[in-house]
Amino acid sequence: MIEVLDPTYGDDTPEFEPAPRLDMLVGATVGIISNGKHGTVPFFDALAAELETAHGVAQVVRVTKPNYSAPAGPAILDAASTWHALIAGIGD
Repeated sequence: MIEVLDPTYGDDTPEFEPAPRLDMLVGATVGIISNGKHGTVPFFDALAAELETAHGVAQVVRVTKPNYSAPAGPAILDAASTWHALIAGIGD
């Protein structure tokens, strides 16, 4: 006998409202959260350079999750609350 499971979440989810967009990045602090896979390093190097040189970002903070498949932990989320913008990415 084969049992087919439905992977969809059955309960209602709370309404999600994204953070307001920044008008500009000049002078902002932007955090980059990496999953730690090898492919993220050169991409985020180039992205950080682009943010600083072309968009006037004051600081790029880069953090790497200790486990690539787990969500960001409390320490990373606490740090993120001080950033103006956040970019999360994966790489292989």
